[in-house]
Amino acid sequence: MTQQLVFTAPRRALPPRHLADLDPAGRAAAVAELGLPAFRANQLAHHYYGRLIADPQQMTDLPAGVRAAVADALFPTLLTAASEIECDAGETRKTLWRAHDHTKFESVLMRYPRRNTVCISSQAGCGMACPFCATGQAGLTRNLSTAEILEQVRAAAVELRDRDHGRLSNIVFMGMGEPLANYARVVAAVRRITEPPPNGFGISARSVTVSTVGLAPAIRKLADEGLGVTLALSLHTPDDELRDTLVPVNNRWKVDEALDAARYYADVTGRRVSVEYALIRDVNDQPWRADLLGRKLHKTLGQLVHVNLIPLNPTPGSDWDASPKPVEREFVRRVRAQGVECTVRDTRGREIAAACGQLAADSE
Repeated sequence: MTQQLVFTAPRRALPPRHLADLDPAGRAAAVAELGLPAFRANQLAHHYYGRLIADPQQMTDLPAGVRAAVADALFPTLLTAASEIECDAGETRKTLWRAHDHTKFESVLMRYPRRNTVCISSQAGCGMACPFCATGQAGLTRNLSTAEILEQVRAAAVELRDRDHGRLSNIVFMGMGEPLANYARVVAAVRRITEPPPNGFGISARSVTVSTVGLAPAIRKLADEGLGVTLALSLHTPDDELRDTLVPVNNRWKVDEALDAARYYADVTGRRVSVEYALIRDVNDQPWRADLLGRKLHKTLGQLVHVNLIPLNPTPGSDWDASPKPVEREFVRRVRAQGVECTVRDTRGREIAAACGQLAADSE
């Protein structure tokens, strides 16, 4: 029997219960506890998911006499913006959130001509210890609750709506943390992101991406959930020798195991897998690694894969740096020569330290 590693967050005070933590049965029970009619459960959920309202004082169809009690029981303030910073002519906004226990984590809202994307955190910090990642070097503080994850989504949707009548279209779990190490809460959040009101925000599953450094059993489990979201595998090198250092979880699940799990995900869901590859100067950008990456992906995933090459966003004080553009172009050419689609990610937010973990680290 294969032994699975369990990534346990340090014990911290749990966030207070929030409506967004609850499924329909939980909402019904919570409303009953307050002595309210059963129909109030759907009414509150419509306000939260459909109208993006989290303050019962603004719920005018709720009796004034019960609004305070509802606020205390189901709408505690979970997140406060500790810092916000913009770049790209206001098209990129990074928010440092402070939770009830003063834990800090980040989200980034990015506006594009045909889509609006929010990159959200699933943990405060990260326990994966990847040396080129600011969050990984900071360590894991704790898992986020389902509601703390969803509040990042709601905040982005509200900002887009109020600022320019925009609509949130894409969500990527690529902020702080390893999403599949906070599996149950992330899956619950994805269900509420994709289900229509009153049970969720109604965002297409095809517009939601969940990233992982390669927790192979959890990838297979996610495939069986029937969610239909995009899986992004943060591979960063095709060989075990280097990946054992760049992505320490590789010491437990090797490259081939992670790719086999990704193939299972693609087969079960019918969705193409995105392979993330942070290109680091003189570390993982050699031509032979591009060739090996292309061969392995073509053999394992065929046409069900796309390589997303990421120019490394250096963190302050780090020796890691992005590869030169000619090296980047040659890497792309070699991967494509193996029959695998490969593109370079449009980088955003370099001047505001938008590599996740930097803003939180700078604030300490």
